[in-house]
Amino acid sequence: MTTTIISSTNRPNSSTYKLSQYYQKRLREKGVDAGILSLTQLPANIIESDLYNKRSEAFKPIQDIVSQTDKFLFIIPEYNGSFPGVLKVFMDACTFPESFYDKKAALAGLSSGKYGNIRGIDHFTGVCHYMHLQVMQLKIHIGSINKEFDADNNLFQKDTVQFTEEQMDKFILF
Repeated sequence: MTTTIISSTNRPNSSTYKLSQYYQKRLREKGVDAGILSLTQLPANIIESDLYNKRSEAFKPIQDIVSQTDKFLFIIPEYNGSFPGVLKVFMDACTFPESFYDKKAALAGLSSGKYGNIRGIDHFTGVCHYMHLQVMQLKIHIGSINKEFDADNNLFQKDTVQFTEEQMDKFILF
């Protein structure tokens, strides 16, 4: 079974990518080898090159990763009260329906504010359901993300560690 963590922003050096790396490290420690697909890897001209049944050479390796993945873990930052537009563009660029149809996903939201992208996770859940992507019930919302990492980019707040561990354990069994 192939697992891919989607770092769901194209912002360089983001907290989203740091959190993706944390999940990857902890999942590996639990025996799951998960790769990270960062949306910083998307072609800069994706809107012109990979929508409406077009496929660029630059997107083919990304599509291959998505096609080979059985389980996704989306790490999704809050952008203007929802999820990043680049995440929707990514989903739209992937081959439909086989990219996500009847596959599994877990969702973790984060924000610099205190609500951890609750609305964005709800919005994205609707997109997942439309695409027949099975979403795990336990969704994590991490607010004030800038106060969550220690000097080694590990989560250290007791409740956040507890909830992320619970989500990962359930994701492994999902």
